[in-house]
Amino acid sequence: MAPAAPSFELLPGAEASPVILHVPHSARDIPPAVRAGIVLDEEALERELDHITDAHTARLAETAALLSALTPWRFVNRLSRLVVDPERFPDEREEMVSVGMGAVYTRTTHRAVLRPDGSDPEPLLDRYFRPYAQAMTDAVAGRLAATGRAVIVDVHSYPTARLPYELHGEGPRPPVCLGTDALHTPPPLRAAAREAFAGCGEVGLDSPFSGTYVPLAFHGTEPRVGALMVEIRRDTYMTEPGGPAGPGLDRLASALAALVDAVTG
Repeated sequence: MAPAAPSFELLPGAEASPVILHVPHSARDIPPAVRAGIVLDEEALERELDHITDAHTARLAETAALLSALTPWRFVNRLSRLVVDPERFPDEREEMVSVGMGAVYTRTTHRAVLRPDGSDPEPLLDRYFRPYAQAMTDAVAGRLAATGRAVIVDVHSYPTARLPYELHGEGPRPPVCLGTDALHTPPPLRAAAREAFAGCGEVGLDSPFSGTYVPLAFHGTEPRVGALMVEIRRDTYMTEPGGPAGPGLDRLASALAALVDAVTG
């Protein structure tokens, strides 16, 4: 039997770069054994993947890396977030559990049943979530050891119209939303992102999505780890909900490269 394809990939950048472009939600692939536990039929599953996937964000990060003066590292999830969502807390700290979208989703973006009630999340957490978390922890530790700091830039997208699962979707939905953390997103990092994306339209903070991803080993304790979530409204670069990318993607990739250069410099 052929070995299973890796569920994530760390793509090396320049040894002197502190930047990791993290792409957690760009893929649609679901292993057959995981698909068997999802109750949606094929048509409904494809529709859900259209809504939940941050389409083309892996391509966005790849293009930005090629344009950057000092190549950043990239950590890319190769499986759909319907397998596990690596950015959720794996326990009661995760507020999205209230809508069935913790580390292992049991409900869809429209709050329909995705997995049966009572499904045990542990096999998926053990097989996919924990190895991903450890690998990301190791990647950040590697940047700290090599450069004395690490900067995680979390690359996401979000729909133009609020979806039913969103807990805090009543606020502004700007073309670019920057998710921040009080410790890990210092003012110079926020300012650099605002300047880099200024040509892409309004740049907002923490609406409709807030916070940013930092591995738990460093979260809230290690100020040398910087982090910023970049949420891009999908109508700025693609046909929604799950269609092709348009010319806006290149403009956004250039902006992301400018942010990488500003952080690296």
